[in-house]
Amino acid sequence: MCIVPWVGSVTTIAPTSARDHHRLAAILATLSAIGPLSTDTYLPSMREIGRNFAASPVLVQQTLTAYMVPFALMTLWHGAISDALGRRRVILATLAAFSLGSIGCMLSWNIQSLLFFRAMQGMTAGSGMVIGRAMVRDVLDGDEARRLMARVTLMFAIAPAAGPVIGGWLHVWFGWRSVFAFLAVFALLLLGWCWQSLPETLNPAHRQVVRVDNLLRSYGRVLKHGPFIVLIMALTFTFSAVFLYIVSAPAFLIGQLHVKETSFLWLFGPITVGMLVGTWLSDKTTSRLTNPQTVFVAYGVMLLAALSNLLFHSLQPASLPLSIVPLVIYVVGSSLAMPSLTLMALDLFPQQRGLASSCQGFVQSGGNALTASLLAPLLWGSARSLAAGQVAILVLAIGCYLVFSRVLGNVTPTANAELSG
Repeated sequence: MCIVPWVGSVTTIAPTSARDHHRLAAILATLSAIGPLSTDTYLPSMREIGRNFAASPVLVQQTLTAYMVPFALMTLWHGAISDALGRRRVILATLAAFSLGSIGCMLSWNIQSLLFFRAMQGMTAGSGMVIGRAMVRDVLDGDEARRLMARVTLMFAIAPAAGPVIGGWLHVWFGWRSVFAFLAVFALLLLGWCWQSLPETLNPAHRQVVRVDNLLRSYGRVLKHGPFIVLIMALTFTFSAVFLYIVSAPAFLIGQLHVKETSFLWLFGPITVGMLVGTWLSDKTTSRLTNPQTVFVAYGVMLLAALSNLLFHSLQPASLPLSIVPLVIYVVGSSLAMPSLTLMALDLFPQQRGLASSCQGFVQSGGNALTASLLAPLLWGSARSLAAGQVAILVLAIGCYLVFSRVLGNVTPTANAELSG
């Protein structure tokens, strides 16, 4: 496996296990954190942004949509471009552009300009997530790849909890613009770290020329490929069932649980604990359970948690901490399942993992955008409606996975590699 720096000599290493890639795991985890930080760090400031720009809550909510739609569209290109140009240079370029978008958000003069610069953030924030998945598969295979993927997720899991807490205190101390200043500084520091330490993991001999017509045909083949699509839909719905609570956090926490802007840790702290436990379990069970067995167990945990959540909020008003406990259990299950679902999907296209990762990011980010723009405003009026929405989304996830495992799961990676061309 060749590790090719941005400039200079080529260093050859022999990837053996996940424990040999601590630095790479730390960088990839931090890169992946840009997405959740951009999504939820400014959530405590949404009411103040609305007052500052005389914008309705629904219009301010669309700053999430303005971020997520370009995020979803660009995920189709991040991985494919990195397949052609190399992983490292694409990450460096998008980090620089994200920094500029964050500065623009900080200096926004009305809601329209904020929407524009949020879109700029969205176009660039997903590169680390998409390319990072491909980098894991560049350096490792099999159980070790799953172990490294789980460790990346484990290290990155702090971002959803840290973001709203940091954002809430910055909002109280310095105002909402300081939140975007924080994102700009974070991205610039990460840019320096990647420039200094991020290796190139894609062997130059494996790079592919970027041709738009070929890319569009490849995307068409991947996005028409039944086993891949149902797996990605299962993964998307699995995450959307908890993402519903993340984007509804201002209404759920402030409106229904009556906490302050500096108390978003009530939701994001326990969710992070659940992510840590779930990804730790994923790491520890790699030698005991296959990927399908892991997913089966995880969906049992998630279904129990979601039904308990709906039952409680059908009988009782929202309250702390009981309204949060089922969400923690759900996240344990989802974090256990997602590394396995991701690797099962990418392994269907072993010769084009970057492109497959882009398609995965597109579908998942598109689902997040729909959740933020349509589902959350419809459901955030009560804790019971949020719980019912979570159950419905999870049922869709389980249905997709059952279609894959019982109908389409006999398709081999070799056959799919031929389909991906």
